Amino acid sequence: PPGDTAGCTFCHTSSEERCSTCHQRHQFNPVVARKSEQCKACHWGKDHRDWEAYDISIHGVVWQTNKWDPTQFDLTKKLSDADYVGPTCQYCHLRGGHHNVQRLSTVYTSMGMSNADRGAPLWKEKRDTWVSVCDDCHSPRFARENLQAMDEACKDAGLKYTETFKVAENLQLDGMGEPMPKDLHPDWAGEHVWSLKIGAYHDGPGYGGAQGQSGEFRMSNCSDIERVCFESVGYWMTYIFKGMAHGSWNDATYCDGSFGMDRWLVKAKAASEQARRFTALEKKAGINWVPSEFWRKGDWMNELSGAKIVKEFPGKNIFDLCPEPGWLDTH
Repeated sequence: PPGDTAGCTFCHTSSEERCSTCHQRHQFNPVVARKSEQCKACHWGKDHRDWEAYDISIHGVVWQTNKWDPTQFDLTKKLSDADYVGPTCQYCHLRGGHHNVQRLSTVYTSMGMSNADRGAPLWKEKRDTWVSVCDDCHSPRFARENLQAMDEACKDAGLKYTETFKVAENLQLDGMGEPMPKDLHPDWAGEHVWSLKIGAYHDGPGYGGAQGQSGEFRMSNCSDIERVCFESVGYWMTYIFKGMAHGSWNDATYCDGSFGMDRWLVKAKAASEQARRFTALEKKAGINWVPSEFWRKGDWMNELSGAKIVKEFPGKNIFDLCPEPGWLDTH
């Protein structure tokens, strides 16, 4: 809903279209755009924890304690001539002053939330580029060892997330995922699909939707166990990836990273056990549970496009209504 996404749209509609997002409209000074805090306006928060990871890393501490000293950080120099005592966000991500962040970005596979082999040949060029930035100050071996440490942390996180997801999946397949997909308010696309049904990986009538049709990670109008799964991968797994990528070990462990995933796995198991116990008791007592009406209406979800599509275009979803591929990206 618009009220919920006001903060999202401010960042997602500005950075690609306006120079003043980073250069500040009333100053438009390159010196301002070279400061790490300039990235902070957008790149922080639970599901894209860049600033926090950098800020409490050794690199961030070097910046915060030396940024007022022009002999340590001469921000009047172009990035291509920068010889800082430590890296800023811009030094690594806008390498040499290049404005295409993705060109030298260290981000891949959906901010670290995918169960992927990050050392696979697919990302060799990206990783070699990453090392070429690190070796301004460190040895290439040091950089590659840290990349490997990140890989291992993400593999461990993937195992925890897979187990958490499986608990919710088994509950759904056994008919105890509350509420069932057919009773849900339609999602933003106008579909009635279990929120954790991700494409062809979870096909079959137990998941709702057509073959190959994908669900979405919902944050509202979903069962508690589905929300736990979303937060486990969307928040805590992101903490781990971002923390390891920026050298913030606390973020990857104690600050709800791996410790958060442990806690949410326990929450998922507890929710599943409770649902199974209640189901057994209801069956023994002859109670036929009917989902509450709010599951069909949705909490604060009538402003989403899905409700309008279901009402005005029965049997269609938002993708059926797009006049051409890519239309959603600009509308």
